[in-house]
This record gives sequence, C-alpha cells and structure tokens, in this order.
Amino acid sequence: MPATEGPVWKGTGTVETGPAEEGEGQDAAWLDLHGERETLERGLALAQVRRRFASSAADAADAQREEAELLVSLDRVLTRIRAAEYGRRPGARRW
Repeated sequence: MPATEGPVWKGTGTVETGPAEEGEGQDAAWLDLHGERETLERGLALAQVRRRFASSAADAADAQREEAELLVSLDRVLTRIRAAEYGRRPGARRW
C-alpha cells in the first residue's frame, strides 16, 4: 500500500493525522485541522452518494450510518478549527 500524506480517513468515523513537525507551531496544527476537515468532507460526500445510489436497503443503511458518524466527526473538527482561529487572533484569551 502506498504511503499517503496528510490526514487519512479510515472509514470508521475518525480521521488519523500525523503529528505536525516540530517547530512549526500553531500554524501547522491549524493547517492539519483544515486537512482533516477536507478529508472528512470528501468522505461525507462519498457516503451521501453511496446512500443515494445504493443497490440495496442494507447498503443504504450502512452509508447512512457512516454519514452520521462523519457528520459528528466533522462537527468536532469544525469546533476545533473555530477554537484555533480564535487563538490565532491578537489578544486572544488563554484559558
């Protein structure tokens, strides 16, 4: 199997990302989050197409379940992106 770069969607509702290289700081983590978001959005689009054009009710149900898992994961990533964007602003509070 060829090596991939960036986030990799595993089909389990989660996305695995590699750690940011040391010294890249918040910018690398922020970019990793956006890469994870993009990967989830692609997986979500594929799940929606599979649900719409499924050849059986079982396949449609599996795709719908996967779509729901991806939506939860995407919501979490978007929340983390919003938090990271707030933290990047000058004068942002640190809790």
